[in-house]
Amino acid sequence: MPLPALPRPTLLLIPAAALMLSGCLAKTAVDLVTLPVKVASAGVDAATTSQSEADQKRGREIRQREERLGKLRRDYEKQMTRCQDGDRRACSNARDTYAEMQLILPSIPAEPAG
Repeated sequence: MPLPALPRPTLLLIPAAALMLSGCLAKTAVDLVTLPVKVASAGVDAATTSQSEADQKRGREIRQREERLGKLRRDYEKQMTRCQDGDRRACSNARDTYAEMQLILPSIPAEPAG
């Protein structure tokens, strides 16, 4: 039994579709070949830190310690004021706050002389 005749515009689309599909297949083949390289490079990127990223992280950590030290200083001043007014608990808290300040101070770099 013979195949039914296709309309003329359909016959023109078949070669175009074949060309498009071959392009898709070629792209898929290239993607499959380059996939291991992409996965490996992504793993290396995730495992390594650039110098600028390390600098940013260090700067962020220093700023966080400076902020903590500033809060401790404000708390210490308030506690010392209350301690001088006779509040024993404030004196104890002031000693604890001062000790924490002393632990943080060495981890903050000195400002360069201007």
